[in-house]
Amino acid sequence: MRCRRCRKPAVIEIRRHNAAFCAPCLEHHCREQVARAVHDFAMFEPGQRVLIAVSGGKDSLGLWDLLLDLGYAAEGLYLGLGIEGAGGYSDQSAAFTHAFASRRDAPLITVDLPADYGYDIPGGAAAARRAPCSACGLSKRHLFNRAALDGGFDVVATGHNLDDEAAVLFGNVLRWNTEYLGRQLPVLPAADGFVRKVKPLVRLGEREMAAYCVVRGIDYIVEECPMAIGNRHLGYKEALNAIEDRSPGTKQVFYFGFLERASAHFRPAATTAQEGLHPCPSCGSPTTAAQCAFCSLVSRARAGGAEAGAGAGAEVGVAGAGAEMGVAGAGAEMGVAGAEAEVTEVAVPGPRRVR
Repeated sequence: MRCRRCRKPAVIEIRRHNAAFCAPCLEHHCREQVARAVHDFAMFEPGQRVLIAVSGGKDSLGLWDLLLDLGYAAEGLYLGLGIEGAGGYSDQSAAFTHAFASRRDAPLITVDLPADYGYDIPGGAAAARRAPCSACGLSKRHLFNRAALDGGFDVVATGHNLDDEAAVLFGNVLRWNTEYLGRQLPVLPAADGFVRKVKPLVRLGEREMAAYCVVRGIDYIVEECPMAIGNRHLGYKEALNAIEDRSPGTKQVFYFGFLERASAHFRPAATTAQEGLHPCPSCGSPTTAAQCAFCSLVSRARAGGAEAGAGAGAEVGVAGAGAEMGVAGAGAEMGVAGAEAEVTEVAVPGPRRVR
């Protein structure tokens, strides 16, 4: 197997492109695809400040590395979720994130849910009667947006790749979730109370990002989050992987075909869903309910913790989990309708900046 670009021995085959690449040319391919996505979808401009939501996984760390090499002013934001306690999944993820930031001498902002907000994801999910992935996605969306606004960033970038976006689209189409279909875009523009959100990895798949991290020497957490077991999103990925194996390029045609031919038809549903937004009385974030979903989650988690003593660690099997930025059941991107009106003041601590 030879590299399509230089004819040297290849390290990866990318069947949807009918191509293979050696290590240096794979790096070039990944940089080219990210640069093309940033340009084609007008995600951000040189000189603008980009805040990358990093998890310690291959996609977010790979994205951070790519944007730094492309010359963008990219800083990281890590959210500690308190999964599996001391030395567990969250601590391991944090260690990989800090190691990368130190290696690249890149600024990293950290927010810790247990320390700063009084709950972890397992405990918060149990207290609020949400699926763990739902509580996690809701917390991430709110805190990424808040950190970007408070820090004066122009845009939040997430590491959602082509496989992620195709799986999310598949799930939304199966259920005809028109509101989410109307918002499933590589770019969500800034609005009152919301920073611009972008997905620069939509032209790259999981295998490409894993191979990129290997050839770049980027260490990342390999294990799936233990809270994601049974998540529908993973099942959608498996189904699409089986189709892709028989018909390479299906995911790309499915996702980009939707953007080109169908996405605009669902925009009115997304617009209608955001009517009536007003500031949350607790934190000021836009919501359509009496209290935003994040503040409701925090107040329920704290109340549950007080009742149970420690309050954390219980798992619940609640349907409706979803991936960030556009999956039904995970909570609306721009304020969640229907959140319970428990108007409890929530103190908002400042994030910590480390090197």
